[in-house]
Amino acid sequence: MASLEHEEVIVRAGPRSGLPVIVAIHSTHLGQAVGGCRIWRYPDWRDGLEDALRLSAGMTAKLAVCGLANGGGKTVVAVPESATLSAERRAGALRDVGEVVTSLSGRYATGPDVGTAPADMAIIGELTGHVFCKPPALGGSGDSSPHTATGVVAALRAACSRTYGSADFGGRLFAVSGLGSVGGHIARQLAAAGASLVVSDIDTEKKDLAKELGASWADPGEILTAEADVLIPAALGGVLARDLVPRLRCAAIVGPANNQLAEPCVADLLHEHGIIWVPDYVASAGGVIYALSVELRHQTHASALARVQAIEQTVTQILHASQQTGRTPAHAAQELVRHRLRTPFPRRLLNG
Repeated sequence: MASLEHEEVIVRAGPRSGLPVIVAIHSTHLGQAVGGCRIWRYPDWRDGLEDALRLSAGMTAKLAVCGLANGGGKTVVAVPESATLSAERRAGALRDVGEVVTSLSGRYATGPDVGTAPADMAIIGELTGHVFCKPPALGGSGDSSPHTATGVVAALRAACSRTYGSADFGGRLFAVSGLGSVGGHIARQLAAAGASLVVSDIDTEKKDLAKELGASWADPGEILTAEADVLIPAALGGVLARDLVPRLRCAAIVGPANNQLAEPCVADLLHEHGIIWVPDYVASAGGVIYALSVELRHQTHASALARVQAIEQTVTQILHASQQTGRTPAHAAQELVRHRLRTPFPRRLLNG
């Protein structure tokens, strides 16, 4: 565990739920730390701690690379695999999270993540103002999934421009692995832009969406190696492993799934095989960019959306640096992160 890299890590037994509530603040160097609240089942609560540490560090990189004056954090409620989580106990866990966030006096604000939604942020918001993506009726920006998808599509434009010389999706074939809240939005946007799709999901009911979009359906075990111009991982992380790389049949990989690489060396292997990999924390930044632009910086919808669309320029910069230096896009992105972490920003607090 890389806990010494973090400014503060809190682990508490929630007084209402009895569940481990973990908040990891990776950095406040650029400003208030922000990160989602994840409610997930783990074999051991320490696995949840490891998740919080890793994901909060990733948030610092995500926010820095996109030029936001915030640091990374993460909340994890670690549910035992054998536990039954009633609605009452779940609501108690959310209030436990609100209590921990309140105790941090504005150093950290939380929002939705895996296992939570805007309605859950309303419950957390009963105890703290340092929460984002509450339902619009309560003054929040709501579901971040459409904006995350828009950011991924912006990253895809940059990757297609670099790979094929044009950002036009017409005539291109995209393989989408995962048709959840973000992957489904990505597929819809690509289909509307004239792209061809091959899609997959562990939920076979998603075949209805595939049919609606005129997409081909692939088995979840085969989608990653399907022949396509661009592969879009939009489901689980850790899917890009060493032994997979030689079997890939795409020219680029751009997607919102967190922590796509099974190990860091896979970025080098992809580069050696001539496959462009846009780091996931860059491609998936649209949701948090939109939420913070609207709720923290009080920008209009149009201004916030323009910041999301600017992911295209960020990815273009990263891919240009990669080409100029001969290093991987992952290395170029980390260099940009390091540069921006050395650049001071004016500090603001969400509802602070």
